[in-house]
Amino acid sequence: MMALTVALAVAVGISLGLLGGGGSILTVPLLAYVAGLDAKHAIASSLLVVGATSAVGAFFHARAGRVQIRTALLFGASSMLGAYTGGQLTRFIPGHVLLVAFAVIMVATAIAMLRGRKAVADDEPVLRVPIVKSSVIGLGLGLVTGTVGAGGGFLVVPALVLLAGLPMPVAVGTSLAVIAMNSFAGLAGYLSVVHIDWAFAGMVTAAAVVGALIGVRFAGIVNPEVLRKAFGWFVLVMAAVILGEEIHPVVGYVGVGLIVLAPAMTFACHHIAACPLRGLRVRATAA
Repeated sequence: MMALTVALAVAVGISLGLLGGGGSILTVPLLAYVAGLDAKHAIASSLLVVGATSAVGAFFHARAGRVQIRTALLFGASSMLGAYTGGQLTRFIPGHVLLVAFAVIMVATAIAMLRGRKAVADDEPVLRVPIVKSSVIGLGLGLVTGTVGAGGGFLVVPALVLLAGLPMPVAVGTSLAVIAMNSFAGLAGYLSVVHIDWAFAGMVTAAAVVGALIGVRFAGIVNPEVLRKAFGWFVLVMAAVILGEEIHPVVGYVGVGLIVLAPAMTFACHHIAACPLRGLRVRATAA
C-alpha cells in the first residue's frame, strides 16, 4: 500500500502541475482510504504535501514574474492566521465530520472546475488590491484550508481573479504562494493535535513534487479545458465515495448515479431536439 500511495502521489503532483490546483482534493482521500490514515492524520499530512508542492510551483512562477508579492503577502498573512486557527479548532471536531465537510468542498470545487475560468488577457494590468479586502478574503480561505485541508488553487485562484481583480496568469502564480503559506500554517496548527509520520509524509511529498514537475512540463501539450472538465467529474465521484463512506453507502450510490446521469442528459440535450431541458437552457441564456 505504501508503494501504491507513493505512485498515486505522483499523479497528485501531475494534477497540480497541469491544472494549478486540485492537490488537496486528491491527497486527503489518497491518505485516508489508500494509505489508511485516520481523518486528522490524513489532512495534516496532505497540508505538508500540498504546501511543499505549491512552494516549488510558486518559485518557478515567481521567476517568470507571475507572482504579485504584495498581494501574496497581504492575502497570505491573514490566510496563515486563519489556517493556523482552523488547525487548532480541529481538536474539537470529530474526524468523520471533517471528511464530510471536505466532501462538500470537493463538490463546490468540482462545480467550479466544470464551469471553467473566465478568460483574462495576459497583458491586462495588475490591480492593487485593498489591504482590508485581501485580509478578509484570506482569513476566510485560511480557515477552510486549516480545518479540512482544502483551499487550493480552485478556491484561491477564483478569489484572486473575481474578488481581488488579478489577471489569470498572475492569479495562478500568486495563489501557489498563498497556498504554500496556508498549508504550512495549517500544518503548524495540526501539529499540536496529531503526530505525523515524517518519513512517510516525506516520501509522499517528494513523489508529489516530482509529479508537479512532470505536469508543468506537459502543461503546454495537454488541452487544459478537457482535462479540467474530466478532473471535475472525477472529483464529484470521489466526493460521492467519501459521503458514502462517512454517512451511508446509499448516499454514495445515489451520488454516483446522479453524476453518471448528468453528463448523459447533457449529451442527449445537445443532440436531441425534443429534450425538455433544452427549453430551460434557452430561457436561461436569454435571461
